Amino acid sequence: MVRIGPMALIRASRISRKYRAYRTRRVTCRTDATLPERLGPPPSGFALLPWLLMGMGAFSNLFQGRTPNPLIGSVGLFAFNSLYIYVTFRAFVKEKREARSTRVALVLLGVVTCSLAIGYGGSWLLFFPLLGLATGAVVRGRWLGRTCFALSVLAGVVAGVRDGWGAVNVAYGTFLSTMVTAAILSLSEAVRELRAAREELARRAVEKERLRFSRDLHDLLGHTLSVIVVKSEAARRLAPRDLDAALLQVRDIESVGRQALTEIREAVTGYREGSLTTELDRAQSALTAAGVTSSVRMSGPPLSPQTETLLGWVVREAVTNVVRHSGAAHCAIGLTGTKERVRLVFSDDGTGPVPGSASGSGTGLKGLTERLAAAGGSLEAGPGARDGFVVRAELPVDWADLMGRDVLEGDVVEQHRDR
Repeated sequence: MVRIGPMALIRASRISRKYRAYRTRRVTCRTDATLPERLGPPPSGFALLPWLLMGMGAFSNLFQGRTPNPLIGSVGLFAFNSLYIYVTFRAFVKEKREARSTRVALVLLGVVTCSLAIGYGGSWLLFFPLLGLATGAVVRGRWLGRTCFALSVLAGVVAGVRDGWGAVNVAYGTFLSTMVTAAILSLSEAVRELRAAREELARRAVEKERLRFSRDLHDLLGHTLSVIVVKSEAARRLAPRDLDAALLQVRDIESVGRQALTEIREAVTGYREGSLTTELDRAQSALTAAGVTSSVRMSGPPLSPQTETLLGWVVREAVTNVVRHSGAAHCAIGLTGTKERVRLVFSDDGTGPVPGSASGSGTGLKGLTERLAAAGGSLEAGPGARDGFVVRAELPVDWADLMGRDVLEGDVVEQHRDR
């Protein structure tokens, strides 16, 4: 009798638990993993080649010498098989299927089929369903029904002359083979086109999300880092003579950094909706720290959250450009709105765009132009009429959102702030 010690039982228990955990992870991976969809090779003419076995009866009669004029029958059988293979292999490529040579070959295949059926009858009549297969593979669209009906009538008439009431089976087989082949191949092509379209939509969705993410990060980090740099410089200048003011700037830097972390998290998840009033407050704070005075004028009805978000991005980018490149002493921000459109004008009295800088033609303004264009608006940026740099943004107002806020027509909000 074999004795098993307690240590062996403990080891066996540990091994069992590890094995069960491994099995669980393996099953979970198999269940949760998204396997790539295998479309397989596209259909080709090889799928229709086995149906040529329907002509084995005619070949057998020809081989056994039961067919009169075997030389003509052999030539006709060879011609039929050659034309059938040529037509079916070209039927799976749209350009080749719609080519004139394919249609001519299909007509010649019909002539050979009728000639062999009229000349020999019997098992040679089964070439009509094969002709229906080739016709269904080539003819699509509105001409399919007419062609199928005409071919079935032709097969019934020829078979009626040679085989009497057996013509019903031949006509029905021809009609069925034509319509079923066309339906199956059309459905297969539609499924593949839908899968290709789905893959293309998925690819575009990924590209769109990447573009959104890059724009958000550029706008968020560009503005936030510029504010941090400006406030750090202000704190450095104030520290020797006014420690309390320097500490105030440091607290602002901490607040801006924390807010930047929150905004980046929201940008990653795509849920960020900025408030225009908040953005204007931040803009004035950043401009004041940079030694730039600012004035803000706002008039018009309240805006929808989507409109405020887009205009907030414009304010961010404009302030960033002023702090970095303009050397301005004063900035004016004007917001005017009507029932149909809202307009934001951001102007400064600086030196204008610096050659080679991001102002005027940088990634930020280019991305904002694309954003506003997608929303039905526009963005213009360039030198002012006198001096400085001007950014003009226009957006359509969704009046349905305003009605949801119970805003009465004619209500106007006026606000003027100077620093």
